[in-house]
Amino acid sequence: MKSILITGASSGIGKTTAEAFLEQGWTVGMIARRGDALTDIAKRNKHAVALPVDVTDATGMKAAFERFVSFTGRIDVLFNNAGTFGPSGEIDDVDLDDFDQVLNVNVRGMFIAAQLAYAQMKAQSPKGGRIINNGSLSAHSPRPGSVCYTTSKHAVTGLTRSLALDGRAHDITTSQIDIGNARTEMVADLNARAAEENPDAEVMPSMDPQDAARLVLHMAELPAEANVQFMTVMASKMPFMGRG
Repeated sequence: MKSILITGASSGIGKTTAEAFLEQGWTVGMIARRGDALTDIAKRNKHAVALPVDVTDATGMKAAFERFVSFTGRIDVLFNNAGTFGPSGEIDDVDLDDFDQVLNVNVRGMFIAAQLAYAQMKAQSPKGGRIINNGSLSAHSPRPGSVCYTTSKHAVTGLTRSLALDGRAHDITTSQIDIGNARTEMVADLNARAAEENPDAEVMPSMDPQDAARLVLHMAELPAEANVQFMTVMASKMPFMGRG
């Protein structure tokens, strides 16, 4: 049975993706701060492993990875998904503590998870595995007032490119999926913020998070010799966002 660890698995894309993999018979390790939400999923599926921990807690993350490996014997895939949007506004409106928090989750947290997965994949037998980072359309082109989030997601792209290169020697493939406006709590919050600032603002087009989850599953199930290094999926009525 194949195994996957998913960070940010208590809600949104992470939860939907965990459920999609469970339906396909994978063993799924679910990492998030909200332990109750993880336990609810685990109670309904014997192949779900609840691992409540903050992704920025390096010691706690190491223990969570070790617990999962003791249960499965290996890690086939990491879906490095946990993230936060942080404050909206222009750069001179941003408090540095808020900026640090976004980087702490979106960059440091992703780095910690990737580091632990990479080490395990490098050491296990047979060696190898797949790391899938959740980027964003902001890794291509930002939305207004998203300087913290956009900065962090460009860093994620750098992480993806570097791991994809270094992992070749160890049969570790690294991918990135850039998702544009799945209907999640984060997007609902962004719409609410926009409405507060401008009651006439249009609601951002969005798509079912299951559409993104199916693509993560597709990437994970590719043979080791194949890799979709970068994939973009977006609500079809969103404005075009090309690489800048």
